[in-house]
Amino acid sequence: MLILTRKKGESIQIGDDIEITIAAIQGEQVKIGINAPKHIEIHRKEIYLDIQNENTEAAKGIQDLLGIIKRG
Repeated sequence: MLILTRKKGESIQIGDDIEITIAAIQGEQVKIGINAPKHIEIHRKEIYLDIQNENTEAAKGIQDLLGIIKRG
């Protein structure tokens, strides 16, 4: 993991297409702005993990359904 120190208004560039800017710092909260191409999905980590779990559960349901169809 790369750890960088930034101040309000400063940015971090990832590749050619993604820029992360520190928009505000209030106590222990940091607000960031992310400028990225529209085709790149951006989620909070907990939301991303929820999506991954739901996709895994949905895939299990499809496998169960395929198993039932093959038996029938």
